[in-house]
Order: sequence, then structure tokens, then C-alpha cells
Amino acid sequence: MTSSAPNAIRTRFAPSPTGFLHLGGARTALFSWAFARHHKGVFVLRIEDTDVERSTPEAVQAILDSMQWLGMGPDEGPFYQMQHMDRYREVVAQMLAAGTAYHCYSSPDEVEAMREKARAEGRKPRYDGTWRPAPGKTLPPVPEDRRPVVRFANPQSGVTSWDDMIKGTITFDNGELDDLIIARPDGTPTYNFCVVVDDWDMKITHVLRGDDHVNNTPRQINILRALGATLPEYGHVPMILGPDGEKLSKRHGAVNVMAYDDEGYLPEAMVNYLARLGWSHGDDELFTRDQLVAWFDTKHLSKSASQWDPKKLNWVNAHYIKHMDDAELAARVAPRIVKRGGNPDATDLPAVMGLLKDRAETLEQLADGAMLFCGEFKGAPAELAAQHLTDPAREALRDFAQRAANVEWTREALSATIKQVLADRGMKMPQLGIPLRIAVTGQQQTPAIDAVLAILGRDTVLARLGSV
Repeated sequence: MTSSAPNAIRTRFAPSPTGFLHLGGARTALFSWAFARHHKGVFVLRIEDTDVERSTPEAVQAILDSMQWLGMGPDEGPFYQMQHMDRYREVVAQMLAAGTAYHCYSSPDEVEAMREKARAEGRKPRYDGTWRPAPGKTLPPVPEDRRPVVRFANPQSGVTSWDDMIKGTITFDNGELDDLIIARPDGTPTYNFCVVVDDWDMKITHVLRGDDHVNNTPRQINILRALGATLPEYGHVPMILGPDGEKLSKRHGAVNVMAYDDEGYLPEAMVNYLARLGWSHGDDELFTRDQLVAWFDTKHLSKSASQWDPKKLNWVNAHYIKHMDDAELAARVAPRIVKRGGNPDATDLPAVMGLLKDRAETLEQLADGAMLFCGEFKGAPAELAAQHLTDPAREALRDFAQRAANVEWTREALSATIKQVLADRGMKMPQLGIPLRIAVTGQQQTPAIDAVLAILGRDTVLARLGSV
């Protein structure tokens, strides 16, 4: 199924395609990807699609799109569990033959009755091992009308312990663990069993996943030991909380990774922010993808939950926008302008990006601002024009237009021309600046007017002033 150098670090990300890739899953994938990259290892993508009723092709595609957007392409995969059913059944048969698994004919109602009895007696509710073979034990008669499940014969004494890469030593009493069902009555394998076989077959060396999986780990370790497999190292990442300290959910805003693409966030910024959400490298808040790979280790993964901070994400995104090349930024914003009905080729879009990017937090804000240059000019609302395009203002605009027609069309020359008109007429900047904005852009507030005029171009500006 896989091939790599001996002793290579091999990590995996194994989402269930029952919906979009959420932020917590994306962060887990990022940590697994960065760990593999740091150690020059292999990052595997495995789609755990055994939940046939809830898994959809659309959800699979959403996961693949999200990982591609974040720049976390796998070295191997995607592999799909549904394509490995024969392998799972083969291992189940081997375990039945070895006595590490057994058929259980107890009905769901009977198992629930066992659990209720345990609760009543103050014990942990669990399956009582009725069908578990043991020396000298006589099993009940096999019901004729019932297909069995297959249960793993979990060790009944001792402890299962591992040194978690994040949380330190974690120990479970085997006596508290159920004999896990590894195959249903129809023969389909269960989640925990498929995970074990896949990690074994794919030679996964390190498993980084959410700490909601901690309770699964001792069960998976015991099955791996029963198979004689080498155990991976485990690390369980604490969850992400919303700004209010509760578990991150839709009420806190978008939790779908691709929604952040829609909202105008850069994947570089999202990777930076997600990595910093639960991992640190000194006091560094801003770092490139290459720096993340160079610096990443599990020692600096936080043992406590992280808190999602939209304002911090905006700050990080604004930093990446501000420092991005204007031409690259223009290429990313152009499709958003088209969606707004604008024409990105109608102007010097890189120059527009250079003008707008210092105050923008998202690509959507840049696209909105760029419509001043790329959208249809509709003129100022009548009320705004009546308020500011007074006779003295129109006279000053005509004066400016006459002077500007004969200067080099640069921001510096236009700024000097504006200052000359103000000085000669004894006017303050708002007395000319606001009417000039309204006449040329139809808006009362714009970026620096000299820069706006320079980008709009001589013909456009003089034509609009001529119609005032």
C-alpha cells in the first residue's frame, strides 16, 4: 500500500467525509503535515468513509479542496477505507483464529441490560463477557436467528499506558475497558478497528489528533499489540474554544475552512494563525510556512485548549496582505472583482492594490475598494452633489481641471496642483478635496485623492470634471 525509506517518520490525517473540513481538523492536519515535513518524512491522507449513510462525495471534495487551499498536499493518498474492506475482514478472520477476537451473540437489548445491572451495582457499565471464551467455560447455546458481532478480547488485567507527545503519560486500567466490537453483524468493521489496521498497514509512526480521541487510544493500542504490530507514538491536541470559552461552533462564526477563503483570508495567513493556535516558537507571532516546517516540534504544543480570536486572525491576515507583492495581490483579488460585476482590466490593478492594501484586512475589502476603479461610474447621489458641488466648489474644480490638463499625470504633480489651487483661492483642503472626490468618484470618502486621480487616468478624470 505504501513505500518509504526505512525508519521514516510517517504521519497521517484521517478525516471522516461527513461534512466540511472544520478548523479543528485543519489544525490537526497542519500539525501532522508540519511534523512530517520537519523530519523529512511522509504525510498520508486517509479518508475514513465507512459511515456510508453520512459520507458524501461532496464532503470528500470539500476536504481535498480545503487541504489544497492550505497548501498541505499529502505525499501519499488519499486512501479510502471503503476500498480496503477485504483487508479488514482478513484481519478479523486472523484474530478469530488466533483467539484474540470472538463471536458475540448478545442482542443490543441484552447488552443494555448488562450495563444497567452494572450501574445498579455501582460498577462501570459494560458488556459482561457472556460470549467470551475461557478455559473450562461453557458458552450459551447459539441463537439460530441471530448473526453475531465480533468482539476484541481486551486484556482483563493490568494497565495500558503510553507517553503522549503532548499530555505526558496517560494510563488506563484494562479492567475498565469493554471488549470492543470490531465487526458488526453484517461483517462491516467498526471505526476503531479500521483505524488500527490502516495505521499498521500504512506504517504510521506518529499519530497527532484531537484529544477527543484519548479514550480510543488504549483500545487501539491493545488491538495493535494483539496483532503484533509496532505501536505509533500518540499525541493528543487540546480542542479550540470560541472567544467565549465554549467549544468552537457555528455560533462563533465560520468553522468551515473554505468559508475563510470566501471571506477573503489568505491561506498563508490561515496557516500562520492555525499553527500559532496551540503551538509556539518563542514569542514569534508571524512566520512563513518554511519557518513553521523548520521550527515545528511537539515539545511546544500546548497542553491546554486554545481560544479562537477573530481579531487576531484579521491582524495576521492584514499583515500578509500588506507585505504581499502588488501584482500577486491583484491576481488574487481579480476574480472577486469579476464577481462584483467589475472589470479588473479597466485599471492598473497592482497600483490599486498598492494604494488600498495598508488598510485592508481581507481580500474582500480590497475587492470592494477596487470597485472604485473597476466598476461602473454612476456619479454622486443627487443629495450629496447638491450639498457639496456648490458654485464656488464648481469654479474651483474647473480651475483644477484646467491646470491638471497640462501637468504630468503623476500623484506628485497632481498633489502639487491641488495645493496651488488651494493657495491661490485661499481654500482649505476639505473645500476642494470633498467636491473633487464627489465629482470624480461619486463618493465622499476615498483613499488619498491625488493617488486616486493618478490611477483613474487623465482622460477619465477630466471627462468627469467636465460634466460637473
